[in-house]
Amino acid sequence: MSKENLHIDTQLIHGAYSPDEGTGATTLPLVQSTSFAYKTAEDLEAVFAGRAAGFVYSRINNPTLDLFERRMCVLENGLAGVASSSGMAAISVTVLALAGAGDEIVSGNSIFGGTYSLFGHTLGRYGITTRFVETTDVEAYRDAITDRTKLIFLETVGNPKMDVPDIRAIAAIAREKGVVLVVDNTVTTPVLVRPKDLSADIVIHSTSKYINGHGNAVGGMIIDSGTFDWSNPRYSHLKSSYDRFRTFAFVASLRNQVLRDLGCCFSPFNAFLMSVGIESLAVRMERHCTNAAAVAEFLARSDKVEESRYPGLQSHVDHEIAKRQFGDRYGGLLTLRLGTKERSFRFINGLKRAQNLANLGDAKTLVIHPASTLCREASESEKTAMGLTDDLVRFSIGLEHIDDILSDIDQSLKGL
Repeated sequence: MSKENLHIDTQLIHGAYSPDEGTGATTLPLVQSTSFAYKTAEDLEAVFAGRAAGFVYSRINNPTLDLFERRMCVLENGLAGVASSSGMAAISVTVLALAGAGDEIVSGNSIFGGTYSLFGHTLGRYGITTRFVETTDVEAYRDAITDRTKLIFLETVGNPKMDVPDIRAIAAIAREKGVVLVVDNTVTTPVLVRPKDLSADIVIHSTSKYINGHGNAVGGMIIDSGTFDWSNPRYSHLKSSYDRFRTFAFVASLRNQVLRDLGCCFSPFNAFLMSVGIESLAVRMERHCTNAAAVAEFLARSDKVEESRYPGLQSHVDHEIAKRQFGDRYGGLLTLRLGTKERSFRFINGLKRAQNLANLGDAKTLVIHPASTLCREASESEKTAMGLTDDLVRFSIGLEHIDDILSDIDQSLKGL
């Protein structure tokens, strides 16, 4: 089996890095340096001009970041990628590399609250308009595209609505219209799905979540699948980059202009931690998925719970799409409704091991009340679009033994 055809479980461990030739070290090196010296002024000039490869300043790139980016590209089977300081930074710089004042975005409406705020409020101050559509309504994307549309944005699983868009069908519309399709793969990771295989053009991760897996570092990643023709006149602002870098036009513009100018740089130490986390991603996701499925089934049977949302449940409206896209693994995220905000708070407060905090993808089971925290600034109509109600509780199911997770949930439900 060639290296290109290795299973992803093996690629996670061996992809894009071999033992160091000089020392034999098998762990990715941590280069904690702000800048890099050159012997002559001519050498440094050549690197700045792009005539020679090299590192100049860690705000732009760094040997540790470079290896992390390469590993992420292997996992997503991408052409090239750029790391950023957070998942939100990854989304922001992607938008700003593709769109400007007067341009538009089409986005599913059941996305993470922070992304919804960016699209619905912040970008509008800079002249970029977002047209939100029902995430699972394929034809709504076609109807929303105009001559000013610069990208379509999706999440593989809505957070926290837990709906699942038909990525391949939406990608076909994007391809027909000549619009870039950006897919956030944070919740599912390349272990469950590679969006490129469903014809996505750009893949985004908040690597703070499952990629890292241990809640100790923040970062983001943007990966160009290598499938989009950047000579498309819709992206005329990238013409000079395309003339010089051809298929690498987007990544070159992203790194050498937008990321450089905005300073959304990724810490080398965080990249090091995430590269360590990558190696166990496959086994972690297997446990996250099996544990979450068991919890979802338990909650679906409980008379204390009004509704349990998890794509792996056969009762879920998008179960068949999820099964087609993800196989028989549906991620570690799920939600439940308990009738009132007061009951939801009592349930969260009654948990003994699940930790109440604003993150997901940790080794530990995490719980949060999204309406009063992550999405507290959203209007009532925005909360409805995102699938948010005051009684909704979100779980990120961890790696603990399933019996202990279920017993913790059960004892708290009994206290309601």
